[in-house]
Formats: sequence, C-alpha cells, structure tokens
Amino acid sequence: MKTEHAPETPATKFLKAHKVAFSTHLYPYEEHGGTKVSARELNVDEHAVVKTLVMEDEHAKPLIVLMHGDCKVSTKELARQVGCKKVEPCKPEVANRHSGYLVGGTSPFGTKKAMPVFIEKGILSLSVIYINGGRRGFLVGIHPHDLLRVLQPIVVEAALPG
Repeated sequence: MKTEHAPETPATKFLKAHKVAFSTHLYPYEEHGGTKVSARELNVDEHAVVKTLVMEDEHAKPLIVLMHGDCKVSTKELARQVGCKKVEPCKPEVANRHSGYLVGGTSPFGTKKAMPVFIEKGILSLSVIYINGGRRGFLVGIHPHDLLRVLQPIVVEAALPG
C-alpha cells in the first residue's frame, strides 16, 4: 500500500511558519460528505472535526466561522453577537475567491484574503481538533489553543444541533 504524503498547501505553510505542531490526516474525499465522512474515515468524534465556513454580512464583507462538525451555525445568533444585521453563507464561488481554497477544502489558515475569524466556544474545550488542511480529503490535527494564538478568533456561541 502506497502511503500518500501530506500535501504542501498554503495552510500547512502557514502552520509551519507560525510554529504550530500538527498531525496530517488524508482520507478519500466524498462530494457533499462533509464532516460526517471525515470523522468516519479518521475514526474520530464528529464534534472534534471543525468546519471552516466562509460567510458574509449584509455588506457582503466575508468572515470565517469555525464550527463543530456535528452542529449548524445559527446565523441569527451569530449576527447578533458580531454586531451586524445578518450573516449568511457565501456562494461557493465567492467563498473560493475570498479563501483561495475550494469549498470542501477550505482552511482558516493561509487564506488569500485576511478575514475576521469567529470560533464556537465549545471548540476551545476539546483536547485536539481536526480542521481542513487546505485540500479536499486532508485534515490537520491541532490543539485549539494554537488556533487561538495564530488566528486570534473572536469567541461566539452560535451552535445549533446538527
């Protein structure tokens, strides 16, 4: 069996440049499989798989939301907490343009455009999280405190049960 080497992506370059320790996890990507598939393939709790969502406010200003894989974002609650009228997901092509990544492979690290990052509070209480490494079918395992250090996200509570 050929072991695939983890790809070099803008995300892994960013993590290395910021001296963040991370593990690499490749898995067979499934279209629209989302965190359910990655959690199953890595044999980890979907709650520890973090989605990177590119959203926009009423002025079409992009922002990133990091959410538990098994939860949805309450856009109403998020908008209230970040002080804007409304927040909604970007269209895939718009998200790709802002992040420089393909949807399904979006990482919060090394994005093309600097965007404010919001993180669901519960993520910070996990011992390790699995988050996209900048390519479909590629996650990195990192400590949530490293995420705090390098992204300086704003902590929010906007999770809805998935």
